[in-house]
Amino acid sequence: MPTPSPAEEVLAATRRLLDAVAAADWKTYKELVADDITCFEPEAKGQLVEGLPFHKFYFDLAAEKSKGTAHVTTTLASPVVKMLGNDVAVVCYVRLVQKLDAAGSPVVSCGEETRVWVRMASGWKHVHFHRSVPG
Repeated sequence: MPTPSPAEEVLAATRRLLDAVAAADWKTYKELVADDITCFEPEAKGQLVEGLPFHKFYFDLAAEKSKGTAHVTTTLASPVVKMLGNDVAVVCYVRLVQKLDAAGSPVVSCGEETRVWVRMASGWKHVHFHRSVPG
């Protein structure tokens, strides 16, 4: 099996990150994300958020709510990885999330995401993201 390219590594790390989010797997998320991560996301109401505590709240909430609930499927639609050198990459895609609502009916949500990754001694670390919900 050939060695994956840096772009393939970043895409695999992104998929692993989103799987951790879907599973409320804080341990894996924290392993992949820089302690000083920054982001713009709908939950932040237009504010730049720095650090992990903001995100930990949602992981704890999701872990509590997901007890006994069905599987979540995440699809990255049209992902594009742009290498900005050997150790920095930007990945852009539309994230589709399939799950069941409270009544047991399937629902799909989507969001536009851009994520910045930096290769460090410990591997690729997620350092910034911007997530939007189409209007």
